[in-house]
Amino acid sequence: MRPYHQIPIIECGEPLVEIPLELFAVESPHPYEKLGAPYGEHSPYFLRESLISNLIEAQSYLQSIYPNWRIQIFDAYRPVAVQQFMVDYSFAQALRERGLIEAELSPYLRQELWEAVYEIWALPSLDEKTPPPHSTGAAVDVTLLDDNGLVVDMGSPIDEMSKRSLPDYFANNSELEAQQYHAHRQLLHNVMLKAGFQRNPKEWWHFSLGDQMYCWLNNQLTPACYGRVV
Repeated sequence: MRPYHQIPIIECGEPLVEIPLELFAVESPHPYEKLGAPYGEHSPYFLRESLISNLIEAQSYLQSIYPNWRIQIFDAYRPVAVQQFMVDYSFAQALRERGLIEAELSPYLRQELWEAVYEIWALPSLDEKTPPPHSTGAAVDVTLLDDNGLVVDMGSPIDEMSKRSLPDYFANNSELEAQQYHAHRQLLHNVMLKAGFQRNPKEWWHFSLGDQMYCWLNNQLTPACYGRVV
């Protein structure tokens, strides 16, 4: 199968609109803004207009099962400048966690670290044919809040650069705690899928609708309708 970024795009021109945050849970201040990410005129809580109703539908389905649970929106629209900022930040974070100094890295180790970064972060491409998914306004990172207003434990935090980010990482683990993590991930997947979204196969928290990855996951022959929002 060809890579998702080879799916053609025919931009539909649908506007980017603000998510009605009063309907959902959010982390405040936004995690990337807190780091200094340069969002410009839009906040991280924007999506293409059509996706708002799908997101509301997902939450309605969740609350039909767990009436007092809510979807927490971690991140949505992300300009390419923010994508670049977070890629650089994640590389620096990987260095810190391993006690490494960039100037002393061997070519092999440098490549290994960048590969770890790009397992989680899309390339911050300015090519209109290969936009990062979040830069289209058609991708959203979400998790769940329970009836006590607490973040549901998914077994790993959003953006963790490890194999634990894979959606089915805990699927075949017989430990009770691991089974619970998988059940939580499946619940999130089910409510988002019910509302028309598709999940990134490498990230339990990332869902999209109408962008290149969505079309790729659906095996669609038709072009994506959302390209990069300038």
